[in-house]
Amino acid sequence: MAKSYRVVQRDQPFLLPPDMRDWLPADHVVWFLLETVEALDTSAFHARRRLGGAGTAGYDPDMLLALLVYAYCQGVRSSRQIERRCLTDVAFRVLCAQVAPDHATIARFRAEHEAAFAALFTQVLQVTAAAGLVRLGTVAIDGTKIPANASIDANRGQQWLDEQVRQIVAEARQVDEAEEGTSAGGPGDGDGERVPARLRDRSHRAERIRRAAQEVAEQTQRRDQAQREREDAALARCRRSEAGGPMVGRIPDGPHRLAEAQAHLAREIAAHQAKLDRNAAILAAGRRPMGRPPVPMEQSTRVLRARRVVQAAIDAQARPGAAGESGNAAFKHRKPKHLPSVVANTTDPQSRIMPTRKGFLQGYNAQLAVSADHVILAVSVSQSTNDQVSFVPMMQAAQDAAACLHAQTGSGDHLIGTVLADAGYASDANLAAAGPDRLIALARGRDQSKAAPGEPAETPPLPGATIRQLMAHRLRTEEGRTLYKRRGATVEPAIGNLKTILDRFSRRGLNAALGELQLAATACNLLKIYRVAAAA
Repeated sequence: MAKSYRVVQRDQPFLLPPDMRDWLPADHVVWFLLETVEALDTSAFHARRRLGGAGTAGYDPDMLLALLVYAYCQGVRSSRQIERRCLTDVAFRVLCAQVAPDHATIARFRAEHEAAFAALFTQVLQVTAAAGLVRLGTVAIDGTKIPANASIDANRGQQWLDEQVRQIVAEARQVDEAEEGTSAGGPGDGDGERVPARLRDRSHRAERIRRAAQEVAEQTQRRDQAQREREDAALARCRRSEAGGPMVGRIPDGPHRLAEAQAHLAREIAAHQAKLDRNAAILAAGRRPMGRPPVPMEQSTRVLRARRVVQAAIDAQARPGAAGESGNAAFKHRKPKHLPSVVANTTDPQSRIMPTRKGFLQGYNAQLAVSADHVILAVSVSQSTNDQVSFVPMMQAAQDAAACLHAQTGSGDHLIGTVLADAGYASDANLAAAGPDRLIALARGRDQSKAAPGEPAETPPLPGATIRQLMAHRLRTEEGRTLYKRRGATVEPAIGNLKTILDRFSRRGLNAALGELQLAATACNLLKIYRVAAAA
């Protein structure tokens, strides 16, 4: 039992000068980050600084960089929150050496060095390789949707944006006329020296509305161009089908769907009639035909299936508004009725509406390439909701990173073995693209895991198999199943660690989001080095 309480004496001055090196343990991550930043080439962060002349001394860019990286390691991205931590958190106070920068300085430093964060990511990756990490026997590529600093309710269509732009132009014209009247001695807003109140809006709303209107116009132009390309491809396909050429795949929606379906039916009827005529000729010659005789025309499964395809095309053509529908017509019918088909966000015009398992969000599609030991090799930010278009660029980025590391270390661990990706990246173009060996699933994860053991491939693939058939065969082999199982265990933990740091973008715009993602990936890799070194 305690005899008394310890004395609480807050007004006791320090008897000896304090030493900040005693404030944190010797193995704290802050000391590791400071040593790492000191060893890196940070000249890009110093290039924008001007020394000499009048004015207050500036903040050291190395200090600001270490402070920002540590803040991201802790999941703190708000510049105001970082400023507060520099006053209340011992680790932050050590990093800034008791010279706390204000939030505007932190935000401006982050905004001014978007390009430098890419070089910083590459340098940290080289440090990671020098530490004995980055094993590239397998590299997994995957994407994750990250919300933007914008609300999904801020999306507007072309009509609303055009009306706002007209109002802005009219308001600007009125301001010009008022200023001309003031300079001529007429009544005006103030004494001619002040800026009108409606022009003192620092949120730049008018500029964001103009950018949103431009985004909608560009999206509309791209959509129209893609629609024309789809219609041209559908017409060419229909003509090949009418000429008797075999077609592979589903008949695309649109004005040529019925014609191609009818051509397909005619081709199936002609092929089955040829079988019937050949069988009848053999019987008429008094010979016995080999094999099972062909079924009557009305019982042929291929003909019946072709008739159903024709009927489905007739039904689709009879639906209201069916004329001119493209292949994504079903998706357009599922869109909310209160939104136009093409929208842009007035807060972050470059962000997009992204579908996820939990619904829709306003954000970006972040792509990661991860090594077998969970080191992030490359990152990118896309506006596309589809992952297919990102596979080749991400694979190339991973190859470039591997080549850079191999040139530095000469280690065989820094040569890419196999690239792993899920079914979201499955396309003939991605399967056939030049590059390293790859395994891309052709079905969803659960279906893929069930199909492989149920239908194991124990013989070589058939001669003349397509590239998709070859991939399906390999995924059913023991080697393919074992290798593909590493995909989830490789990339999913890295995405989880990244999202503990960056669960929402703080800055707006595609380039700003990419710079912030690179900074977060740099923090992830630095934490990886620190934890491995601490466990050794």
